[in-house]
Amino acid sequence: MNKILEINNVSKHYKDFSLKNINISLDRGFVMGFIGPNGAGKSTTIRLIMNLIKKDSGEIKIFGFDHIKDELQIKEKIGFVYDENHFYEELTVKEMKNIIRPFYKNWDENAFLTYAKKFSLPLNKQIKQLSKGMKMKFSLAIALSHHAELLIMDEPTSGLDPLIRSELLHILRSLMEDENKAIFFSTHITSDLEKIADYITIINNGEIILSKPMDELLEQYVIVKGSKEFLETATNLSFIGVEQNKFGFKALYNDKKELLDRFGNQVMIEKPTLEDILLFSTKGSGQNVPSY
Repeated sequence: MNKILEINNVSKHYKDFSLKNINISLDRGFVMGFIGPNGAGKSTTIRLIMNLIKKDSGEIKIFGFDHIKDELQIKEKIGFVYDENHFYEELTVKEMKNIIRPFYKNWDENAFLTYAKKFSLPLNKQIKQLSKGMKMKFSLAIALSHHAELLIMDEPTSGLDPLIRSELLHILRSLMEDENKAIFFSTHITSDLEKIADYITIINNGEIILSKPMDELLEQYVIVKGSKEFLETATNLSFIGVEQNKFGFKALYNDKKELLDRFGNQVMIEKPTLEDILLFSTKGSGQNVPSY
């Protein structure tokens, strides 16, 4: 079975926010980057996957099992790494590990010691004495020491210096040499995802507005710059997130080949970054932002 995570038409309604019929699918052997503005629904989606909150409708399957009926069986094979520290600060790394260890049937002490050595974890140091980067490595060591097949990472590199972020991404790339595993990676640092993600899913206002392979996304989408006159005449083109000033316009377009074939000499095009695609796709400027 290739599908490791399936979210089908899932909704969750609050007084001031709704997650609306979202669909996400992740296969084994791949990394999915999950991005969107603050308040878009990223954390709500992750809480639903982990069954920390109850969905109103739809279906979530992990490893082919229902995420509620088979919760204990599923969580044995999930590693959860998140931005906030949820460890007991007064305990040492070793003491904290010994509290967590009994919760997993497949705990591998040798694996933990191997990762602790690899990450240079100080086993006898109190959690509160660890740097943020070291706490993240500890979280990752815990997640990997029970042979998790799905890693769910919620802002794992937030607040880390570039060197530590690079080191963590290298660890994750090495981990994905095992094609039986998958990573669901929620972050606002899009440059990290450009280095590791195979797929990108963008959520905005509780709706999935885009879900594509990373290479396809960066190959097909372009930043377009042109005159106001061109924008006024090209009414049949659905530019995304149009910015206008007195000199002209700048926008995102989702078909590089079509644009070049039809208007190659009338506009300037540039290759976008993932951050560009996120920013233009989530501007919400009415008619300039098409639905997907």
